[in-house]
Amino acid sequence: MTQPNADRPVSGGAPAGAPAAPPPLSGSTLALGTVALSLATFMNVLDTSIANVSLPAIAGDLGVSPDQGTWVITSFAVANGISVPLTGWLTRRFGQVKLFTAAIVLFVIASIMCALAPNLSLLILARVFQGVVAGPMIPLSQALLLASYPKNRAGMALAMWSITTLVAPVVGPVLGGWITDNISWPWIFYINVPVGVAAALATWAIYHKRETPTARVPVDAMGLSLLVVWVGAMQVMLDKGKDLDWFNSPTIVILACVALVGFAVFVIWELTEEHPVVDLSLFRSRNFTVSTIAMLFAYALFFGNVVLLPLWLQQYMGYTATLAGWVLAPVGFLAIMLSPVVGRISDRVDPRILVTVSFGIFSLVLFMRSHFNTNATIGTLMLPTVIQGAGMAAFFIPLVSISLSGMGPDRIPAASGLFNFARITAGAFGTSITTTLWDRRATLHHAQLIERLSAGDPNTAAALGTMHAGGLSSDQSYAMLNRLVDSQAFMLSADDIFYVSGMLFLGLIFLVWFARRPQPAGAAGAAAASGAH
Repeated sequence: MTQPNADRPVSGGAPAGAPAAPPPLSGSTLALGTVALSLATFMNVLDTSIANVSLPAIAGDLGVSPDQGTWVITSFAVANGISVPLTGWLTRRFGQVKLFTAAIVLFVIASIMCALAPNLSLLILARVFQGVVAGPMIPLSQALLLASYPKNRAGMALAMWSITTLVAPVVGPVLGGWITDNISWPWIFYINVPVGVAAALATWAIYHKRETPTARVPVDAMGLSLLVVWVGAMQVMLDKGKDLDWFNSPTIVILACVALVGFAVFVIWELTEEHPVVDLSLFRSRNFTVSTIAMLFAYALFFGNVVLLPLWLQQYMGYTATLAGWVLAPVGFLAIMLSPVVGRISDRVDPRILVTVSFGIFSLVLFMRSHFNTNATIGTLMLPTVIQGAGMAAFFIPLVSISLSGMGPDRIPAASGLFNFARITAGAFGTSITTTLWDRRATLHHAQLIERLSAGDPNTAAALGTMHAGGLSSDQSYAMLNRLVDSQAFMLSADDIFYVSGMLFLGLIFLVWFARRPQPAGAAGAAAASGAH
């Protein structure tokens, strides 16, 4: 996402005057290369979801609260998002193949560091490192895959790539839950080792003779530093706000000021820098602005709710990590089945219609979840998740098509990179905001429920009498009653968040129609898959 020339290799092109691109692969070499690139992508995307259902186990083992445990997710996402803009510069400096192979190897090392972390601080540090090295992997896997296939089979290559990125979120919660329940949580990171080693060896064996040209190019160090400062300050503020009583804490006030000032200076610097790390002039395009804002809010809502559901199930519904994973798993079934269909019709159907359908389905799913109660069966919990898969199939690719419409090929890599930066960081922010609101609303509901309980209330007396009859002391009975109230309070709080999220998705439908109808463009289709992971 630096200057356009620096980003061309990431999209599979080459700078002017560079040697001709190597011919496409064929036969078993092509098949093995596709598998190797897909394995690396799978490993990367898997790590964005595999820890979700393991958070209570990780938090308990490390002696922290589940809310603090969400840093395991947000630290990876923020670091990943910040490193994406450097992909273009790193590619020009070191070459696609060397950079991609090195990223895989470093990702494996980071995974081992995560598994061995003895406390939350070191685990978060390892996850930051893992997120940083993961940044270039997704765009480079796409670029190498496109270069491996003939141009007339690029659609097939991207369809296979997209399916890989949809399978990983399905497998992640189930695999993470099973490993946590049957082995131990560090193994959700150890499983990256054999996958990563195999992918790195195969990638280097097949692609090392197909390296792209390198050159010494400038990097916007100041812009990158400002990006790290304001995004990092914002994320820490969101994660620590609840624990520190928000703006009653000087620490939170300082972090908010750093984030606000850092963002303002970042915008001014990037608009005046000759080689910006983030090309903000892209926002002069109405379609890019509308689609990026829509993706930012939609992904924050989506990912925040994806994290909230397993937390609620495990903490207050008595679900194991494995069972919580199975509740989340069906989201990928319809997504995998319908994504190729969406890909085929996206050039013929107005993408704004597809996004409208997607957001409408998300709203329906969230409204269904807003009626959950503590007696909900697993079938009741899974039904909305199954339906959600249809919304996911029409979520990413149409929005990316809108964002890239009307742009020349030289601007597509920068636009795709900025779009994905917004998506990744939105996921991290959405997680922090959702878990904070869940706790605050639960506190409110708890207070309201307690007001109705008194010694003279017949329902309260009956409940306490039943507990006493079961052999519980008065203190134990009151503790049990408080636990029941907590369970109801957090359920009501989750229902509130599901309902408001559904309403916000309906509002985003109106936002999407501020975009102009995109004109079909071959380049847009090629780049669309970059938003599908």
